[in-house]
Amino acid sequence: MGSRIAIIGLGFTPARPTSSHQSYKEMMFEAAQRAYADAGIEAADVQSFVTCAEDLNEGLSIFDEYTPDQLGAMLKPMHTLTQDGLHGLADAAMQILSGLFELVVVEAHSKASNIVAPDWVADYATDPVLNRPLGLNPHYIAGLEMQRFLHETGVTHEQCAHVAAKNYRHALRNLAAAYPAHLEAQDVLHSPPAFEPLHEREIARTADGCIVLVVASEERARRSAAKPVWVRGMGWANGSFALETRNWARPDYVRHAADIAYRQAGINDPAREIQLFEVDDTYAYKELQHLAELGIFANAADAARATQQGQTQLGARLPVNVSGGVLGMGNLLEANGLARAAELVLQLRGQAGARQVEGARVGLAQSWRGVPTTSAAVAVLSVE
Repeated sequence: MGSRIAIIGLGFTPARPTSSHQSYKEMMFEAAQRAYADAGIEAADVQSFVTCAEDLNEGLSIFDEYTPDQLGAMLKPMHTLTQDGLHGLADAAMQILSGLFELVVVEAHSKASNIVAPDWVADYATDPVLNRPLGLNPHYIAGLEMQRFLHETGVTHEQCAHVAAKNYRHALRNLAAAYPAHLEAQDVLHSPPAFEPLHEREIARTADGCIVLVVASEERARRSAAKPVWVRGMGWANGSFALETRNWARPDYVRHAADIAYRQAGINDPAREIQLFEVDDTYAYKELQHLAELGIFANAADAARATQQGQTQLGARLPVNVSGGVLGMGNLLEANGLARAAELVLQLRGQAGARQVEGARVGLAQSWRGVPTTSAAVAVLSVE
């Protein structure tokens, strides 16, 4: 990236299965106040705001009309990005690189416990002529993709179960995680079958929570007392929207997004130059797919073997999803990407506590918007 962009403030509410004690506005206010305090700023200092939300999930149209009050964004530029939180981070970076602003806030949240029929909402994203009339449950589509993935790569179901067990155990060290559990691979395989070959413990459950990031230009970051985490590179890409024409074994759009981010960040060998990885694991097998497309491993089979051998757990050479990932923290909908970035900020600042990755200087966050989309984003962050 030309001029440098930094994250100077982070605020979040813990992910929880439900949050009946808080409205989404109260949740956003709490996270925003924490982020502003962390950055050493007041809401009045912020020049532009981005919220990542899907109107259909919110139950409200033009959702950015409902966000200024709790973020302190009255009479300021404010818009909704109907994409994952990492796209919101990229949006903020581009606003700053344009020279229009030097301080931008990005917000994403989930109030999934309020959604009565989430599968119907996801079904609305499928092709209205060829796919939607079939009434395909999104988990059913994921099950089909997993079946194809296992067939083409030789990865075993047990190896996918190792991914889930690892991430649930990692979540035990994260007080902000909604679903920590001490599980082994066999516990995952013995959980109730859901959508063949997926079992219940291989599917991330939804959670409520909010994350707010304060993003600044290099000059503004230098004036801040906060420890900056630099946005070294970002990329995003989409694959085919249609079930009939997409690649069912490989999310190649993730590789395209990663190539852009690596090129900006000057990363040539991610497995050697990056110390920790927060990648999407909405379904356990997706972590293996994503690690291969990110170039951390030569292929998914190598990623599966490494996971089974413990090489991607906390304390190993290539720690993946030490936050607990989406499986352990919970599916925060549009906030999943910001949750991955937030973990990197904590890790790179040395503030991750019991799950701290020693010597972490560079981290990677990757997001996927979930079935039925083929939408991904990648961010490389560092303290260098």
